[in-house]
Amino acid sequence: MPMTLQVLYPVSDDTTFDDAYYQSSHMDLVSEHMGAHIQSQVVTKGLAGGPDTPPGFHAIATFVFADQAALDTTLASAGPVLADLPNFTNITPTMLIGQTYD
Repeated sequence: MPMTLQVLYPVSDDTTFDDAYYQSSHMDLVSEHMGAHIQSQVVTKGLAGGPDTPPGFHAIATFVFADQAALDTTLASAGPVLADLPNFTNITPTMLIGQTYD
């Protein structure tokens, strides 16, 4: 069954997030260390939480894997990606691991 990993970077008064670094350098690390097992990915940059409402998230990254084994292998190799977090944000991201619906 396909699995997903979502990485959420919530906004609060004291959070910082360098979108340019994230898009270039950080996502390159993701590809290098985790990309072999990712079937598809999409990153959503937060622009709004609704009409006239600021966004609740700086960004949400969604990664799709063929199955639990592919996700587990990817997570085991995520060390360098996680170590890069302080280079672009002061946020400890929230992660959601799930199954997709057909």
